[in-house]
Amino acid sequence: MRALVDIFVPMRDGTRLATDVYLPEEGRGPWPALLLRTPYDKSHPDRVAMLRRFAEAGYAAVVQDCRGRFRSEGRFTLGIGEAEDGYDTIEWVAQQPWCDGKVGTIGTSYMAWVQSAAATLNPPHLKAMWVHEGIANGLKESVRQGGAFELRWLAWAFYGLATDPSLDEATREAMAGLDFRDWIGLFLPQPGTSPLALTPHHEAWYYTYLTRATEGEPWTLRGLNVERYYREHADVPTVYSGGWYDSYTRATIRNFLGLRVLKRAPQYLLMGPWTHGPKEPGLTYAGDVDFGPAAAVDYFDIRRRWFDHHLKGRPEGDLPAPVRYFVMGGGSGRRRPDGRLDHGGWWAEASDWPPPGAGPLTLYLHPDGRLLPETPVGTGNADAIRYTFDPRDPVPTIGGNISFLRYVAPLAPGVRRSPPVMDRLVDVSPVGGWDQRTWPGLFGARPPYGPLNRRADVVSFATAPLDRPVLAVGPVTVRLFVVTDAPDTDFTAKLIDWYPPGPDYPLGYALNVADGIARLRFRHGFAEEVPYEPNSVVELLIELYPTANLFAAGHRIRLDISSSNFPRFDINPNTGDPLGRTRRWRVADNGVVMAPAYPSALVLTVLVGP
Repeated sequence: MRALVDIFVPMRDGTRLATDVYLPEEGRGPWPALLLRTPYDKSHPDRVAMLRRFAEAGYAAVVQDCRGRFRSEGRFTLGIGEAEDGYDTIEWVAQQPWCDGKVGTIGTSYMAWVQSAAATLNPPHLKAMWVHEGIANGLKESVRQGGAFELRWLAWAFYGLATDPSLDEATREAMAGLDFRDWIGLFLPQPGTSPLALTPHHEAWYYTYLTRATEGEPWTLRGLNVERYYREHADVPTVYSGGWYDSYTRATIRNFLGLRVLKRAPQYLLMGPWTHGPKEPGLTYAGDVDFGPAAAVDYFDIRRRWFDHHLKGRPEGDLPAPVRYFVMGGGSGRRRPDGRLDHGGWWAEASDWPPPGAGPLTLYLHPDGRLLPETPVGTGNADAIRYTFDPRDPVPTIGGNISFLRYVAPLAPGVRRSPPVMDRLVDVSPVGGWDQRTWPGLFGARPPYGPLNRRADVVSFATAPLDRPVLAVGPVTVRLFVVTDAPDTDFTAKLIDWYPPGPDYPLGYALNVADGIARLRFRHGFAEEVPYEPNSVVELLIELYPTANLFAAGHRIRLDISSSNFPRFDINPNTGDPLGRTRRWRVADNGVVMAPAYPSALVLTVLVGP
């Protein structure tokens, strides 16, 4: 194998991006190329090992530091400029003597963002893509969600600070020693008030995305809104892959559905029971929950065989159906030797998403805490369940669809050589599936510890124990009629597979399946903020992330409603002040209204059949 290191590839504006190339050892080529563009260091050992494997499989494997990251020139702004840089790099690769003119792209997370951004410019030599856990529309999900800000992007800004090439090595190491957890709470850093001021470009994009939540720039730009450019998007075979506990679950499915109807080339959807990251498809578990040996796939091999089919013309390696998804559930419910819940699951295939035959199941919220197919009786506000939301004591995040909500662990005493910052990152909150109960050491949790729905600001609704299984496969929405005495507030919803008590879990197990959030001022969408008249009843739609989960007989379907999920999302101070700028707060008296005229409901997509 030959390695060409630190080739500085010129972009259209003259900025040069550092690029490495790994070529097969045998033969002179040319070969099809696979391109990975990354903000996380092209020289990281994990990336190098993967690219070497692709080179051994007969590809020219190319990796590039994104603009302003590590060895590349320029200034980095999250999501900006990646379309143009990606296009220019794809076309440069195609012109090299070691490339046969066919270029495929790969990558996870931001490395998936940059693929889709470049594809919106339709590079002539782009021939196939494998987009794992990437963005569709940052305003609708991924950066903001339901009007709330995902705090992982403040964590990313701190990571960007600690690895920014414009700082000297000593300053970078000092910044890596900061504890991100010290900078998050009810009020978030303002310009010039945190170490982010050392890298104004990171501080600027973080603050822009924190404070802007209506349509228009930056949410119209290609790197932040692939959905807007679907018609211009390259028409090439593409796999959109992701996980039910990934931060990009809905975006992955949105891209598949949006492009499948517009393009002639085959589009595929692959959804596993995974959390976020390129290694997770090889795992059988997500957080505290295991799905059995079938959950893990050889992620390298499945990609290699797929690219062999689409870039080399080999007959084997194509996916068997447009949609392949993992159904979670059906396990024993016992505690495994490794301590995780045996939730189980299996793979299924379909021609579309949701699978043909799936339809809505509407369960209405009742004042006595039941979820029933029938609407409640009664009238008006008398049927509201009220609770007090104090933004100084938010509901702590316990698992879910989180990525990069991490801080940098301090170096152990006596360590002489610092490992890469990426290898020192530690999750602030647990990710994936977890029993919804707090414990000492959980970020944001306070005594008394125990089930979340014992908190006064969490309202639970549940079915009776199911007399037959319910297979939820598709979108999940919650339609609430709400009331508050505040000018603005949030409402959160969490879908839970509630296990009955058993020998290993005497109090049962409340497994989070999907969640979502909605900010009241955006109840009519994101075209503009609409003021709320305190104490008026309004309708609010909360889009939870889609899922595929079997609620087994004897389990209960549970819905928890509250007004915070921290630190997954920023905390609403309930004042109605401009987003991200206020230093005021107030306690809110919030309520969920249930009556024939106000049919608050959970709507699942369920599959009925064999």
